[in-house]
Amino acid sequence: MSIIELRTDNFDEAVTKTEIIVMDFWAEWCGPCKSFSPIFEDVARNNPDVTFAKVDIDSQQELADIFAVRSIPQIVVMKEDVIVYSEAGTLPASSLQNLIDQARKADVSKIKA
Repeated sequence: MSIIELRTDNFDEAVTKTEIIVMDFWAEWCGPCKSFSPIFEDVARNNPDVTFAKVDIDSQQELADIFAVRSIPQIVVMKEDVIVYSEAGTLPASSLQNLIDQARKADVSKIKA
């Protein structure tokens, strides 16, 4: 699956159409965000069953506020509408893949109940 641009007007559809969504909160002026982008793209290519989304915090301030983004890049992983990971900072590809693997195994039914 390709990486989508996540905005307030497509957020609900994006998070409900797939079991897992991985969001990268970023900004054009952010150096670490630019260096993380190729890693995010590589992991996205290797996980076609997962939705990958980029959120530009400058144009999508409302989403940044909802997810309490204070530092970027910030990675948020949601499974079935439940946040299972949210941390600022870059990750190596192996760590991002590990987060996705953990999200696949996570049982969020008790949290949702």
